Amino acid sequence: MSFETIIVEKENGVARITLNRPDRLNSFTEAMHIELAAALDDADSDADIRAVLLTGAGRGFCAGQDLADRAVSPGDDRVDLGQTVEKFWSPLISRLATRDKPVVCAVNGVAAGAGANVALACDIVLAAQSAKFIQSFANIGLIPDSGGTWVLPRLVGQARALGLALTADSLSAAKAEEWGMIWKCVEDDALLTEAKALAERLAGGPTRGLAATKRAIRGSLLNDLQTELDYERDLMRELGQSEDYQEGVAAFMEKRAPQFKGK
Repeated sequence: MSFETIIVEKENGVARITLNRPDRLNSFTEAMHIELAAALDDADSDADIRAVLLTGAGRGFCAGQDLADRAVSPGDDRVDLGQTVEKFWSPLISRLATRDKPVVCAVNGVAAGAGANVALACDIVLAAQSAKFIQSFANIGLIPDSGGTWVLPRLVGQARALGLALTADSLSAAKAEEWGMIWKCVEDDALLTEAKALAERLAGGPTRGLAATKRAIRGSLLNDLQTELDYERDLMRELGQSEDYQEGVAAFMEKRAPQFKGK
């Protein structure tokens, strides 16, 4: 597939997708939304791809919406931002959060506005030491969309979520790790190496079980304990019949590395 706003590279079971508008801090246009959706769908349908790595080109990960793509000035006709959210941003967050294949995000610089929440929709987030997360919506009179109002209080608590959202202050990668907002903060020059290694590790894992783990953990936020216990029972029953479970047990007993196939 040919793209203009993203780069897709496939290697060792991983689809590495790079947002590629570095001159605009990889801010999203309608074209980028369409291309990223196509790339994610392609990764889903490609049996050789078992994990996704998302990152950005240049000095930033993503600055969110490219305001020039829907420019508005005082006196102009009003724009329907809800339509933009409904057509593009909400489906993107759902694609990232609910797909079966693991998604690793490598935040290589500023992640602002919806760009920050795109990162937080991924399964595991690594960020460079120099990276910053900014819920910049308050600076233009908006709310944290793209799942921001849902994910932030669940990751960092209501007090910190409100502080980030109302002040639009930047949060360093180190502080984001300390607060439990991301998985790990790493040295800038080690970011892609670590992220690639992690994505390849997940791609070589029991991806059927990983997908079930994702569904269980994300769904638990809306379940009571008994509902979650019942769901765990059902998933264990299903996964206990899988080839990966049989291989995992055999490898353990034989003291060798397992060879998972995602079946």
